[in-house]
Amino acid sequence: MRRLTAALFGLALMAGPALSDEAADASGIRQVIDAQMQAFQADDGVAAYGFASPRLQEIFPNADVFMSMVRSGYQPVYRPKSVTWGRLKEIPGGYAQEVFVVGPDGEPYVALYALERQPDGSWRISGCQLLKSGGQSA
Repeated sequence: MRRLTAALFGLALMAGPALSDEAADASGIRQVIDAQMQAFQADDGVAAYGFASPRLQEIFPNADVFMSMVRSGYQPVYRPKSVTWGRLKEIPGGYAQEVFVVGPDGEPYVALYALERQPDGSWRISGCQLLKSGGQSA
């Protein structure tokens, strides 16, 4: 029984760092998405653009172009009435964070954020797919 207890304790110690790393990743990912949404609320395009991955910044070459795209196609994350965090899932190259939002039109949406870790260890948003609740793409 002591050997079993010691073995289980050893496994728990080995799993501990992985679990804390995952919790730190989850916290950092939520902070990035939340900070970008706050920048949207403040119409601070420069700050919002700063949370986009280098690849997104290549596609949208400046904050004004980026914000124009967000305002025209992503109203539910640009001006959400409410935000609720969903599941975080590891995907190739990073994580996908599910965010449930109620848009300014009062309709529920799921925003699926893709995030990738940068060489400096920070997280950046590499994409967002917006779906009407019920699975229809918005």
